[in-house]
Amino acid sequence: MSLTNVTTRQEFEKHVLKNDKLVLVDFWADWCPPCKMMAPILHDISESMKDEVDIVKVDVEASQENSLLAAEHQVQSIPNMTIYKNGQIVETLIGARPAQILKDDLKNLL
Repeated sequence: MSLTNVTTRQEFEKHVLKNDKLVLVDFWADWCPPCKMMAPILHDISESMKDEVDIVKVDVEASQENSLLAAEHQVQSIPNMTIYKNGQIVETLIGARPAQILKDDLKNLL
């Protein structure tokens, strides 16, 4: 798995909290231009760093569960990229990032 969309708490727990790899969780929405700008960057990272990092996308408006997940993670603005290592939050990035800076941030957390 490198890039996954989740719509339930069970999927979130499986792909994020119980994952041994570094996981970037992208909290996003379809109406958000910076979120759309990040989509191809995250897709590229999911391919180029697939052995080290998993990308999990959470559309904050796709389901009530996703809205609750966003609230529980104190997501107040999007894009919000929360990075997990061994099921624990290690970094939160708010706003769009250039591809190379985001890759460097992830490599530093490995």
